[in-house]
Amino acid sequence: MIETAPTPLARDAFALAPGLVYLNHAAVGVLPRVTRDALHAMLDDHAARGVLGVASREASVPAYRRRIAEFIGGRGEEIALLRNTTEGATVLAQGLGLGAGDEVITGGNEFGANAYPWFALRDRGVQVTLIDAPRERMTPDVLRRIISARTRVVSVSWVTFDDGYRHDLAALAQVAHDAGALFVVDAAQALGAFPLDVTATGVDAVYGTGAKWLMALQGVGYLWLREALFDRVAVRLPGWRSVEDIWNFLDYAQPLAPDASRYDGGTPNFAGALSMATSIDVLADAGIERIAAHVLALTDHLVEGLRSRGWTVASDRSRDDVKSGIVLFRRDGVDMVALGRRLNAANVCTTFRANGIRVAPHGYNATDEIDALLDALPR
Repeated sequence: MIETAPTPLARDAFALAPGLVYLNHAAVGVLPRVTRDALHAMLDDHAARGVLGVASREASVPAYRRRIAEFIGGRGEEIALLRNTTEGATVLAQGLGLGAGDEVITGGNEFGANAYPWFALRDRGVQVTLIDAPRERMTPDVLRRIISARTRVVSVSWVTFDDGYRHDLAALAQVAHDAGALFVVDAAQALGAFPLDVTATGVDAVYGTGAKWLMALQGVGYLWLREALFDRVAVRLPGWRSVEDIWNFLDYAQPLAPDASRYDGGTPNFAGALSMATSIDVLADAGIERIAAHVLALTDHLVEGLRSRGWTVASDRSRDDVKSGIVLFRRDGVDMVALGRRLNAANVCTTFRANGIRVAPHGYNATDEIDALLDALPR
């Protein structure tokens, strides 16, 4: 497919199958060639030399932490390497010592990764209050109306998985902090497509997966936690790498690691961490602001084309600051699952559910690929 204009992420930096229009980064991103090659080299070393081949990647883990942290304006010491978004939310939910009389506020349309860890606290008497999203969004005014003196945590997805609504993190953090609550964020559907500065926004914790917009492997995630909260968030899932000197195996009385690695537990996913750090280099080199502008331009083009063809856009596109890289659309009387399958068969990859088709382009996608999707839709 011929690109109609340069894209922030060079198309030839990816080894996509010929003819495939891939618009599904909200599900699973694609690996850049350089990330694939770094992983192949690690696997070859592992196959050829066992622990000797893995050792250099293990020694690079602090560098991986720093790379992830720098991407969001934090420090490497504040990054835990985890398996997924769920584990990041669980570290916080289980570690904050919440109990009877405490409240957690989150959205009613959160993906399970940022819902079930908080729901598990109900057994301890914690009230989990759900904002009736998407009917009502978690805006600063809505949060200010419902937050109370017993609210301990406000948690929300930066971008919602279902329809792509983008929340105002800085404004929500201010409301939460004014009420004495922590503000923690699932960034899985935004980080990699939009810039984030954890200091400027004032968030207390950010967690997510590498497998979507960060274009890393599945089965690896991150947790950024403000250092001031280390002593407040207890280690509830300890492992041999949670302590200060991991090589002093039989000193069970030693203190916890002084940094966020205390939350890693056991051996981290070295290949996953390598993939995440390498793909972040690709994103940073291209310029995350340029990627964000490109993604928004693509989704604006998609929305314009959909509406001109009589499709209903279910995503909120009323303001630039709530738009994201996710667009959900549908039409009454059309079987959206069947349509999604036909698109897949035509080499146009999206996510499809009964409530609509979800489209999620990235920084290497071109306008003509959006047009290919539009042209593939029934009139």
